[in-house]
Amino acid sequence: MLNFYKNKKVLITGHTGFKGSWMCRMLMSAGANITGYALKPSEPSLFKICHIGENINSIIGDIRDLEHLKEVCNQVQPEIVIHLAAQPIVRKSYQNPVYTYETNVMGAVNIMECVRLTPSVKSVINVTTDKVYLNREWEWGYRENEELNGYDPYSNSKSCSELVTSSYINSFFHDRNISVSTCRAGNVIGGGDFSANRIIPDCIRSIQSGEDIMIRNPHSIRPYQHVLEPVYTYLLIAQEQYNNRAVAGNYNVGPDENDCWSTGKLATMFCQKWQEETGNTIRWIDGYDGGPYESNILKLDCSKIKHVFNWMPKWDVETALEKIVEWSYLYIQNEDIVKCMDAQIKEFILSDKNRHKN
Repeated sequence: MLNFYKNKKVLITGHTGFKGSWMCRMLMSAGANITGYALKPSEPSLFKICHIGENINSIIGDIRDLEHLKEVCNQVQPEIVIHLAAQPIVRKSYQNPVYTYETNVMGAVNIMECVRLTPSVKSVINVTTDKVYLNREWEWGYRENEELNGYDPYSNSKSCSELVTSSYINSFFHDRNISVSTCRAGNVIGGGDFSANRIIPDCIRSIQSGEDIMIRNPHSIRPYQHVLEPVYTYLLIAQEQYNNRAVAGNYNVGPDENDCWSTGKLATMFCQKWQEETGNTIRWIDGYDGGPYESNILKLDCSKIKHVFNWMPKWDVETALEKIVEWSYLYIQNEDIVKCMDAQIKEFILSDKNRHKN
């Protein structure tokens, strides 16, 4: 699949973030012509650790700055746009809702406006979240035709981003040779995520500090998946709709039903995998703090993407945790995590090729 991207001009917003860094590594291996547009990377940063900025056209900018973004698109003339830039943390959205809406809603407006004004663009992916749906705490997965109305400012701003995208498609893109899809991914885990208030980064920080892992809500159920699952899928959809506008649409990207785990179960399995890999025993404790509202149950129905693209998840959660432990242990030991990262990407892509052969 990645052969398609050789020499293709790809613009990635949010390239300095967790998902963006993995995507850049994957596209670098494919020989793509990559331009990134994002804020300065945080510290610590997967982007810096892997020296990604030295190998692509990395532009530091704010997605809220429309004029700067216009200049970049005009200069680069991208063929494919992947919009990852966001304020992605639920708890942070409660602390700073205005910034969250400015980034996630007006950021979507700005990127769609730039697409409208850039004739070279043929394929666009707007990455939102599984939390865009009005959550009724159902036991079954949400489908793409369910009502959009996220509860908290983060989730709601991403619901708005979906509506912005739909409006631009209806108003400006129907008569152009351009395909636009939105992707609603489940909870993403993987090596190199240093975000606050996320389960795997919290586990790694606890290991580094020698403290027990504090789990805020061990009973919440989420659709967990390794970061390579959505990153690879975004690129798959971008490629397919580049060649066939009919497949553009809204897509859930998540694991199978049996990989919708509680946070406590995920933490328990992480502790087991860590002990198997390192011989060191760690544990988690219930650290529920009565914080702001977050949904208890969230699952995705991925029937649509499976039907349209013959798609299916490649790594289950247990495999994902093995890869995370491998990466994280090498990172803590100051080993070559870039080599590990590239090896995991190759293994993941090979698993997809083998699936199609069979």
